[in-house]
Amino acid sequence: MDIILKYFPNISEEQKKQFAALYDLYVDWNSKINVISRKDIENLYLHHVLHSLAIAKLIQFTDGTRIMDVGTGGGFPGVPLAILFPKCEFLLVDSIGKKIKVAAEVSNAIGLKNIQFRHCRAEEEKGKFDFVVSRAVMLLPDLVKIVKKNISKDQHNALPNGIICLKGGNLDSEMTPFKKAAEADDLSMYFEEEFFKTKKIVYVLI
Repeated sequence: MDIILKYFPNISEEQKKQFAALYDLYVDWNSKINVISRKDIENLYLHHVLHSLAIAKLIQFTDGTRIMDVGTGGGFPGVPLAILFPKCEFLLVDSIGKKIKVAAEVSNAIGLKNIQFRHCRAEEEKGKFDFVVSRAVMLLPDLVKIVKKNISKDQHNALPNGIICLKGGNLDSEMTPFKKAAEADDLSMYFEEEFFKTKKIVYVLI
């Protein structure tokens, strides 16, 4: 939990309580439905919560922004972002029902009111959103092909509407089709921990 306060020191008392509650909730649910590697659950805040919040280093969503999290798994990056941006609206989508169940139960337990869930493939969701976010769900060209239909034309943020992905490794081949429409930043620009040295945040203008 301290790692969250290190990089986001100005969160409210309510947000602190919500973030603090995540560990026990995920440990409990992970023992029933495996959404995080058993070896990795101890690194929940660094590898999953803070990693999800990296999106907030790229953009501070304005109130009312609508965000879809594709392939959310147990709720990442959607749940941490919904805590951080309580006046934005989030839809978390995953094709695996039991994972969506974990994300929904965790969100309900901490009292999140700005988040909804849908058990479906991203291809099936027809709603319009300002941004689509994801964590290493699929190759970038495949993701863009599936969700470009979901990006709204109405602009509300300093950053134009598009797709924001958290990914690792060499992304040159994935980004080639997008030329000037995509950019990638190293997360080591924002976080000093070793974990982030191989992690990137990718933005695609749609």
